[in-house]
Amino acid sequence: MARVTGLSGNEIYCMALKGYTAGELVVGNSVNSMGFLGSIGAGLNNILGGEIPQVTQAIQDGRMHAFARMAKEAQNHGASGVAGVSGDLRAFSGNTEFLFVGSCVFSKTGSGSFFTTAGNAQELYCHMDAGYTPIQHVFGNIAYSMGVGGGFIGALKQLGRGEISEYSDVFNKTRHKALDRITAAARADGANAVLGIRTTILPWMGTHEMVMTGTAASHPGLPSDHVVTSDLTGEELWSMASLGYAPMKLLMSTSIYSLGLVGGIFSALKSFAKGEISELTSLVHDAREHALDRLKAEADSIGAEEVVGVKTYIIEIGQGLIEFMAIGTAVQKVSGMGTHTQMMPAQAIVHDKDTWMDSDMGMSLMRSADNQGA
Repeated sequence: MARVTGLSGNEIYCMALKGYTAGELVVGNSVNSMGFLGSIGAGLNNILGGEIPQVTQAIQDGRMHAFARMAKEAQNHGASGVAGVSGDLRAFSGNTEFLFVGSCVFSKTGSGSFFTTAGNAQELYCHMDAGYTPIQHVFGNIAYSMGVGGGFIGALKQLGRGEISEYSDVFNKTRHKALDRITAAARADGANAVLGIRTTILPWMGTHEMVMTGTAASHPGLPSDHVVTSDLTGEELWSMASLGYAPMKLLMSTSIYSLGLVGGIFSALKSFAKGEISELTSLVHDAREHALDRLKAEADSIGAEEVVGVKTYIIEIGQGLIEFMAIGTAVQKVSGMGTHTQMMPAQAIVHDKDTWMDSDMGMSLMRSADNQGA
């Protein structure tokens, strides 16, 4: 019988270079309700701000059940692993569906332990060629709120211009808790690295949830008693490894700034005339510098040589507040670090193109058929 796989032609080619063939698409899901008691507890914690443990645990449990079912289905197929695992969270009828989808891969030699990966098979090729052995798709999450208390203090401080440290602290703590949890999950699987970390923030039941996903892996050139973390793409990781570099830690820094009441009035007046709004220019510059300074300080504290792939994001939260976030991976040179091949194949670099195009009416595959009668 024909196999139905989610792997693209480029991914199948990359897996073949590493001795794997494509297998069936596998799915795992779990439809959950938080329940009446959990909602009451979450509401109480929501007043205080920070993490809401009941919501964090409810989402974590739902993901774990769905993921376990997907992995079990793959093992029932006799797969050596599952590549390109993607997770989703869908709300319907007052409940939440947790969904995981991936594609089985089979080792031609039949050797090696069963594994799952968060990245696609192109990234998996890059990880393997850089000497990393995949172990498990891992995730760490946190549900959080700034709370009524934090909002009150922050509202008072919005009358003045500058950073609102209470908000900055909440955002920084939540992001680092998610990182700590994905690191702990990798450590529990016997890994010494989490690669290709991707971060998503979504609203959920009146709160916000931040989830980090990545691939727990092992590398013989890294310490066995420490887990390094990285958000570098597979291609970036391969390139850095070819230069002798290994990741140390994913670094994150957030600053929440307010323009302030006086600055807001001035900038509002100036917006009627052409030219620079100096108050906004200065505010965004200060927020950016503050976040980057924190990033540099953390890199120095762990002895990093460089912070690479730094990305910056600026978001208008509302009510005169902006969030500026900087994120990057600290790296250092490691003796013996390198790649198995000198050149990366084009199939590991080329991004696949979508062939299914959505439209307002549901779908639009090809326009040529509509024009045949013209």
